[in-house]
This record gives sequence, structure tokens and C-alpha cells, in this order.
Amino acid sequence: MPQNQLSSGDVLTDRRADYARMLAESGDPGAAAELMEQALEQAPNWVSGWFRLGEYREKAGNRDGAIEAYRKVLGFGGDDIFGAHLKLVLLGAEAVPDEPARHYVERLFDDYAERFDKALVERLEYSVPKQVASLLEREAPDCRFACTVDLGCGTGLFGVEIRSRTMRLEGFDLSTRMLAKAAQKQVYEHLGRADLSLPTEASGLFGETLARHRADLVGATDVLNYLGNLSGVFTLVEALLADGGLFAFSVEDAGGGDGFHLGEAMRFAHSESYVRSLCAGHRLQVAATERAVLRKDGGNAVQGILFLAAKGS
Repeated sequence: MPQNQLSSGDVLTDRRADYARMLAESGDPGAAAELMEQALEQAPNWVSGWFRLGEYREKAGNRDGAIEAYRKVLGFGGDDIFGAHLKLVLLGAEAVPDEPARHYVERLFDDYAERFDKALVERLEYSVPKQVASLLEREAPDCRFACTVDLGCGTGLFGVEIRSRTMRLEGFDLSTRMLAKAAQKQVYEHLGRADLSLPTEASGLFGETLARHRADLVGATDVLNYLGNLSGVFTLVEALLADGGLFAFSVEDAGGGDGFHLGEAMRFAHSESYVRSLCAGHRLQVAATERAVLRKDGGNAVQGILFLAAKGS
């Protein structure tokens, strides 16, 4: 029976793995990998242990060994909650997937929910919700919205920024723990779980009380960078927006070209031309763009693009 949990289930094996982690943190990933290999001899079905071995081998410059470990993770089956497939993409061993690693993203944000606001805003200088709200204020200062749909709402940071300008505010996210944190802010009339990678009717965005074309504003702040191929998301946005409605969103900037790529941080970056082509194909006219620093990552500024687009009739 494969074990996804962080513990191997054996005290001595866990202790050896802890020593491996300390070696890696002290700058000796090669020794960490050797110790982790010994731990896995005692717990050969420990999925997260194999993933950690892949990371140590990767940091030690052992590409082939890292690929072997990540393939071992995938070989156990299951939902790939650790993102082993994305690791293989970055190592050049797999093609960029059309479908996002939804289980990895869900686990990532479930684990991050309790410390998300403090860690991201204070430590990483994250301000995308505020920047997107400022773009709206600048480009559509007189607009008040009957219904705003916040896609990938997370803990509700964009909801707080837009609350004073909307009568009804709905938030949707893949992570139930993020939704619980958003509920504590008490700014949403409706919160629900949704998967933006699924087809329209299966996404969770529509139902008996959630009609099509109900929104005159859709926001997506710092969510599209976890999806890669955005054609399905733009189909959802087209179905959500009423004619004349606005779509305000951010992407990480891929620079030139006309597509998207997976970055070292396991997030996707999208080119401006790629996003513009999707807008044109989904009745959205780009009204404004703005280059911006989205956050810090490893001490470096993450460059992005803010978009405001309007749906034609």
C-alpha cells in the first residue's frame, strides 16, 4: 500500500529522513540523497519519501537520479499531490501538460491556507489583488457592479479590495481550507468550491442558483499561473460574464513568443500575445494592460501583466 503521508510510519526511518533534510538544508544535498536512499530501503512504498529523494538528487545535480525518483512517485498511481509530473517537465523528461496538476495545486493551497496572508503579503510583498483593484479604479472609476465573481478567491484578498464596489460578491476556489479562511473575512455572499480546469457544467460555477452570464465583473488574481493552457478558463469567463461585463486578471509574464511555459517555481507564465489571442476568441476586448511586479520569489521580482478586458455584445 503506497504511503502519501509525510511520515513513513516507522520512527527510525523518519529519524533518518529528518537527518537527510537537515543535511539538505545545510547545503549537502548529495549526502542527503544517500541518507534518504537508506531510509527508503526500509520504507520502499513511501511516496513522499521518493519525492524528497528526487528533490535532493536534483539539487545535487543528479538529473537522471531525480527523474528516476519522480517516475517512482508517479508509478504508485494516485493523484500526484506532490507535483512529480511538473518536476519531470522542468527536467525535460515530460512534455508540458494540457491539464493542470489540480491535486498538487489543491494540496499546495490547503497546506498554505493558515499562513497565506501573512507569508505572501508581508514576506513576499504580494499585492496583486490591490494592483488589479487599482487598475479597475483607474480605468472604470464610475463602475459599480451588481455581481462580481472572484475566481481562485483564495483567502479573499481581492474580495476585500472590491467589496465596496459590488452588491453581490461570489468567491470560488479549489482549496476548501482557503475558502474557510475567505469566509472569516465576511465579505462574500456566496463561497463555493470550483475547478477551473473542468468543462463549464462540471466546474462548480453554475447550477440552479448560479446562472450563466450573471456577472458584470470577473476577477482572477494570481490564479491563471497555476493552469497553463487557459482556453478552458476563458470559455468559463465568457459563460459567466454578461454583455459589457469586465474581466480583470493577472498572469506571470512569459516575455516574447505566443504561448506559455512552466517556470522553476512550478507556476506557468503566459505571453501577452497568447492572452490577447484568447480574449479575441472569447468576445473579450482588451481595454488596458499594465506591467507589474507580482511578488518576490527567492529574493527576485516576479514580473507579470495585469489585464482588463470587456465582453462584447
